[in-house]
This record gives sequence, structure tokens and C-alpha cells, in this order.
Amino acid sequence: MPQADPVLEVKNLTAHYGVIRALKGISFEVCAGEIVTLIGGNGAGKTTTLKAIVGLLRPTGGSIEFLGDSLVGLSPEVVVERGISMVPEGREIFPNLTVMENLEMGAYSRRDPKGIRADIDYVTTMFPILAQRRHQLGGTLSGGEQQMLAIARGLMSRPKLLALDEPSMGLAPMLVERIFQAIQAINREGTTILLVEQKAPGALAIAHRGYVLETGEIAMSGSASDLAQNDDVKKKYLGG
Repeated sequence: MPQADPVLEVKNLTAHYGVIRALKGISFEVCAGEIVTLIGGNGAGKTTTLKAIVGLLRPTGGSIEFLGDSLVGLSPEVVVERGISMVPEGREIFPNLTVMENLEMGAYSRRDPKGIRADIDYVTTMFPILAQRRHQLGGTLSGGEQQMLAIARGLMSRPKLLALDEPSMGLAPMLVERIFQAIQAINREGTTILLVEQKAPGALAIAHRGYVLETGEIAMSGSASDLAQNDDVKKKYLGG
């Protein structure tokens, strides 16, 4: 796709957990309309990066700009209001709330009842099983259904950027394919996507560009198709 203007710019970002330096000055950008993926193994810094972007972790250096404004120091609630929604690793839905109540919680910062109803229709059309389970408690859903609910809930804030942390984790291959198809559909509707994944083949198959994170540093970047053909990437992340 043609390169648009960056909506998210991360520059020289560092982050620590105590004395451990989890991010060592990473820089990357996400442009409007893209799916950009961060791939890498356990402990590479992928989730740390997302937490820093959405205000769950205070960076120790560098900058994070979204639509030209700094996000550093903002609370997660304000980051959502600015237009970024994160779907966390492990789904983290509200297990004791119904599917419908979970979706309504995703729209907590909004004050447009008509728009909220329209978006509930939109996400339950994208994930029809959620319409069937609308009165069921979130905790009683299968893993795949919970992931669909988590993504749908993330969309309820009408984000300009949807950040997804390991959406394929723990899912059967058929469900992983369904989730990746949904991510593509969401992107086609105009939502920019930042996708963190260990399942590099699936992520690179749907992304426009990618960055490889290794022990808190960007080891490689490029178009998703180029990364998928890179020998080092194949050996480390694509099983070939």
C-alpha cells in the first residue's frame, strides 16, 4: 500500500522493570491505514512496547507521539480517549459480565447511545457468535469466543489505532485463521492496526510492514513480504 502519514511515532523508547532494561531505544512508526506487526520471541519486549504506548508502563526515555501529540505520562483512560484501544494478551474480558455488558464497557468513554448501538450491531455482525451469546457471561465462553469478544470490546471505543497483543495465543489453528481474517476486515474498514504476535507466519501474511524485536531492540524491519522471505526471519520465526 502507498505510504501514508505516520499516526504513531515511537522514537528511542527505553523502558525498565526495576534494574532490567526491557527496551533499549527502539524506534518505529505506524502509518494511517496500515497493519504493522511487531514479531519476536518471549521476552523480546513486544508487550512492554504496547504497555508503554497505552500508558500502562511509564517509559524511562524516548518519545511516543500519536497524531502529533505526546502520549508519555498520560493515563490509559486518556490514551483511549485520544484514539488508541488495546486488546491485551490473555483477553482479560470481564468474566462476570454478559457479552453485551462487556461490549458496553468498551464504550464507557462515549456519550452517543445511537452510535454505541450501531457499533454493537457492527461488531456482532463481524462476530455473529457474540449475538447468539449476548446474554451469556463472558467467563463461560470458549477461548476463541472470548478473543472475539475482547477484539469487539476494543472496537467499541471507535479507535483510530487498535493495538492487539498476541490475539492468536492459545487458539486452535482454525480459530487463529478466523481471528486474522477479522483483523484484516477491521483494517479494510479503516482502522489502523498495531499487531504484536509470536505466530510470525500469520502476522506477516496479513501485515503491510513489520519490525523484528530481539531482547529490547529492533533487529530488522521492512515490508511484511520481504521479512517473510528473509533467511534469518525464516530460521528464527517461520520454522524454515
